[in-house]
Amino acid sequence: MVLTRWDPLFEIRRSNRLARRGGTGLNYGFEQNEWSIPLDIVRDGDLVTVTANIPGVDPENIDVTIEGEVLSIKADIKTEEQREASDYLVRERRTGSFSRSLRLSENVDTENVEPRYESGVLTITLPMLESKKAKHFKVA
Repeated sequence: MVLTRWDPLFEIRRSNRLARRGGTGLNYGFEQNEWSIPLDIVRDGDLVTVTANIPGVDPENIDVTIEGEVLSIKADIKTEEQREASDYLVRERRTGSFSRSLRLSENVDTENVEPRYESGVLTITLPMLESKKAKHFKVA
């Protein structure tokens, strides 16, 4: 007998995968990274860099905001032409709005944020505050 881990959303995912094969699958948001912006966050000395892959988005449709200690990235992918669902043989390209938010450290300088978008990659550079940098002490 083989033990398998119980997954309460297994049947929903299975049904969605089967429906997507026919080009009519719905996105319930249960699968990992569906409609979520993939991120890399790197701290290098005095800088924190957030890199997000969001290809196919017009830079005018990307919104980067910081409210309190929360960095939010919102994007909207629009298609050139909307078709009826019955016209698609395969529909895999994502369209619509999606977002990603993350909590920043309190020692990040949110006033000097530098976002740039190039070749489908959004890079947000955040400097660390001088007064909040770690202090190193020599132990005698």
